Amino acid sequence: MLNRNKLLLLLFLLGAGTLCAQYPTIRERVQNLQDFDQKFLHYGYFVGFNNYGYKIEYDKTYSGPSALNGRGLPDIELVKNTGFNVGLIGDLRINKYLNLRFEPGLYYSQRDLLYPEATPNLLTDQDRIREVKSTYIHLPLLVKFNSIRVNNFKPYVVGGISTSFNLSSNKKSSDDNSSNVFRVQSQTYNYEIGFGVDFYLPYFKFSPSIRGVFSVDNEIIQDVDPNSPWTSNINNLFTQGLIINFTFE
Repeated sequence: MLNRNKLLLLLFLLGAGTLCAQYPTIRERVQNLQDFDQKFLHYGYFVGFNNYGYKIEYDKTYSGPSALNGRGLPDIELVKNTGFNVGLIGDLRINKYLNLRFEPGLYYSQRDLLYPEATPNLLTDQDRIREVKSTYIHLPLLVKFNSIRVNNFKPYVVGGISTSFNLSSNKKSSDDNSSNVFRVQSQTYNYEIGFGVDFYLPYFKFSPSIRGVFSVDNEIIQDVDPNSPWTSNINNLFTQGLIINFTFE
């Protein structure tokens, strides 16, 4: 999942480089919102989509051959579902090329873990599927690196840190996977990087963007049973997500 997200971001960054290389050939036109970027502080909102997954780090015996005391199991299949984002934006101008942005939002997502049929003690289809639904309060603090504005558009790259509070983590639940409750940590810290384009329209600025989110915290909470077929195989679980936002400022 990590390689796929990085590849998508790389393609967008390459597109930005190509766009910048074409700047000298673009003719000047009447500019909308000419003084917009001179504001010290401005606000906006965003709506968008997300595609969250996990980076799974297995116990060293999970996929090893049984001859070496391993379990010889294939990887757990991860099914990612498209989620929805909505939130607000606060933008602080540092200089012509830098802005500091705070983008608090509410993010809904779902990931399904499909355990291999060969996993011991998982006898039914219901046992082999765990739906991990997440409702995040996502709080990113980002630095926006702007290119030179040409006519009514301006590419940019953005990066920073964030924290997420998962309201559906089940961390405090007394039930675990034996009762079909998959538990994860309620708070994580992340780093983010992405790319977007500002379009200056007559009455507002519209900015589509794409961003990768990568957690640095292990999120899995082990079941009470140390030999649980759902969690004993997993040492670490890290969120990795792709976010597409449409911003109106």
